[in-house]
Amino acid sequence: MVPPSVVQSLTLSCNTMYRSLRSVQRLNCSLFALQRSIVARNPSHCVGAALLSSRMASSEPYRIERDTFGELKVPSNKYYGAQTVRSTMNFKIGGATERMPIQVIKAFGILKRAAAEVNKDYGLDPKIADAIVKAADEVTEGKLDDHFPLVVWQTGSGTQTNMNVNEVISNRAIEILGGKLGSKDPVHPNDHVNKSQSSNDTFPTAMHIAAAKEVHEVLLPGLQTLHDALEAKAAEFKDIIKIGRTHTQDAVPLSLGQEFGGYVQQVKYSIERVKAAMPRVYELAAGGTAVGTGLNTRIGFAEKVAAKVSALTGLPFVTATNKFEALAAHDALVELSGALNTVACSMMKIANDIRFLGSGPRSGLGELILPENEPGSSIMPGKVNPTQCEAMTMVAAQVMGNHVAVTIGGSNGHFELNVFKPMMIKNVLNSARLLGDASVSFTQNCVVGIQANRERINKLMNESLMLVTALNPHIGEGGSTTRGHLCTRIACQSHFPPPRPRLARALNLHSVWFCFLSFIPPML
Repeated sequence: MVPPSVVQSLTLSCNTMYRSLRSVQRLNCSLFALQRSIVARNPSHCVGAALLSSRMASSEPYRIERDTFGELKVPSNKYYGAQTVRSTMNFKIGGATERMPIQVIKAFGILKRAAAEVNKDYGLDPKIADAIVKAADEVTEGKLDDHFPLVVWQTGSGTQTNMNVNEVISNRAIEILGGKLGSKDPVHPNDHVNKSQSSNDTFPTAMHIAAAKEVHEVLLPGLQTLHDALEAKAAEFKDIIKIGRTHTQDAVPLSLGQEFGGYVQQVKYSIERVKAAMPRVYELAAGGTAVGTGLNTRIGFAEKVAAKVSALTGLPFVTATNKFEALAAHDALVELSGALNTVACSMMKIANDIRFLGSGPRSGLGELILPENEPGSSIMPGKVNPTQCEAMTMVAAQVMGNHVAVTIGGSNGHFELNVFKPMMIKNVLNSARLLGDASVSFTQNCVVGIQANRERINKLMNESLMLVTALNPHIGEGGSTTRGHLCTRIACQSHFPPPRPRLARALNLHSVWFCFLSFIPPML
């Protein structure tokens, strides 16, 4: 038999261990509660993210969620749910580089916040609405970017991305309210986050929000930067007279400032064209729901959501005049892409002119001296290339290609819905970003450092036969041509005595414009 003293000692030890375990459990629960509270208040993104990561790391690797097709394993450290997981399984196209543009995700955050606030006005539980607003703000601020894994190449309506956003906001809101991830309680992704909405009207709304913000935050500032730099160069070069060129052949003179003034006007028109396309982009489809009728919304919902989005972004968004057009066609984005395509044409021309004018430096035109930014060759020592011009022309080519895709997508709206939405917005955003960034890069690393090679400019101008054009009003076109050829031969004979074959070769290479002075009437 076990002595009573031993039994008593073991009992005491067991009680002590039990109390210790209970204390640890209570402490653990308190710690989780504190973590949720801190994350909910979110005094710091870094602190909130660290605590959130700690909490998620302590969970099981997967949780089980359900959609209408059945159960799926969802990573426990992700806020998305079953529909997002199913999309990742069904659309393994392109990998991480082909993910939905983050600008679209952030635009969804703005829209979901606006919708939650309006739904709150229409009777949605304030506690649920406020939690949705907080979660949506985190989406807009980029704090939940890792929870949006879907690629562009999915359903053409963007339904899976809308549900990805709904699931993330729902689960984050559930966590804010102290619930269990994946439970859809107390915040349901469809019934609450997507209330009075459909993928068919939310995705085009997010498209327009994202496009407008990219234009105003990236493209227009970039173009303005380039415009101002070119304008400064036009003023700097206004007194430098150079030979003009048409058909890539010598033409009559102009100033280098006038030549750059043409570039200034092109960029000015580029800015105006983009701005002219924006009023249609400011029209939002929200409130049209499935086919444009507004089924399952309240009267005034569309107008109030547009007003909220406008207030959140500072841009003049309004509800679309006709929701059927807003869902079935995306002509506004085709128009905007067309403006971007025209901008690309201008950029191609400007960049090509500048690199050709800077060609050489000894065997090219050499009228411009371009900044030397990096070594240009792995085999030719000392070679420096017009790399900023090359980058700009590649960007222009990409934008032109993007516009072809957008045009095809926009022309393929069928009946009440266009199903090329993700591809279209991907390309519009890509074009706007590339042109905006390239304009800044081209300005900072090329335009501001351009110098005029006055010696070369003067040499080329003085050797040009086209100066004889100034004689046309006085002795006629025929007389000018005859005297031009005569002066060329006289000049060449004085520089290149016989034999005659040498003169014949020289006639194609040299001319001396000052010979014309003997034929200019005294009135000149």
